[in-house]
Amino acid sequence: MMKPMPKTVLMCPPTFFDVREAKNPYMGSPIDHAKAQQQWNHLRQALEDSGLKLEIIDPVEGLDDMVFTANQMFVGHHDQIGKFIVPSRMRYPSRQKEVAFFTAWFRQHGYKIIELDLEGEYLEGHGDLIWHPDDSRIWAGYGFRSTRRGVEAFTAAMRDLGILVVPLELVDDHCYHLDTCFCPLNTEAVLIYPGAFSPESIEKLRIGWKRIYELSRDEARQFLGNGIVVNGLFITPHLTPHLAEILTRENLVPVVVETSEFEKSGGSVFCMKAFIE
Repeated sequence: MMKPMPKTVLMCPPTFFDVREAKNPYMGSPIDHAKAQQQWNHLRQALEDSGLKLEIIDPVEGLDDMVFTANQMFVGHHDQIGKFIVPSRMRYPSRQKEVAFFTAWFRQHGYKIIELDLEGEYLEGHGDLIWHPDDSRIWAGYGFRSTRRGVEAFTAAMRDLGILVVPLELVDDHCYHLDTCFCPLNTEAVLIYPGAFSPESIEKLRIGWKRIYELSRDEARQFLGNGIVVNGLFITPHLTPHLAEILTRENLVPVVVETSEFEKSGGSVFCMKAFIE
């Protein structure tokens, strides 16, 4: 049974967004800041038009990547402890500074904070930790940003809450986060780029999903696997005939939102929001 769709998303305006440090293979081209703001506005409007409520966290000068609000924490809800977050430990020092601002925001909004001992390890929030649509498990990517032991620490904490975590090893540096190559469409169907995963991880995916749709390498690098599914819509930065056919089969309507400036930083629509309720 499909759980109710989240009703609220958290976003951060791209006021200080920039590319000043190459953290992934996409980075290197200069950002058109006016265009980035316009594209962010269009994504915000698309999310509001889909029926979602928006919450905004204030941007902080000097934190170039704070706009990618999927990464700084993992958000969950549990019958016993209520709504909670697990703060991230980001691999790059320039991004580690973002986490305290998000943790403070969630604490002020009544979330329980589950702190993990991640000394020497990394865990990058919903970039690598993605709920199954029915909340039955969490799919957890590791290899480039989150580390295996970071995922293991997260797995242990979730086990204490009775939540299953399925680790997936990433092997393509263009798919440095799970959200670049793995997108659940509903409880039975998922969109993946198979070249991003180890053979063992592909087997786990085949066990866990009734229908697996495979993106090509080119489609993955256009961030087609970084879409947002909400209220019968699929928000995506690009639409190929192949993706359009898949969405038709799964009764999803595509909504295209251009994100070229954010793609220069290795991110797109999924990276720029966090479902929080």
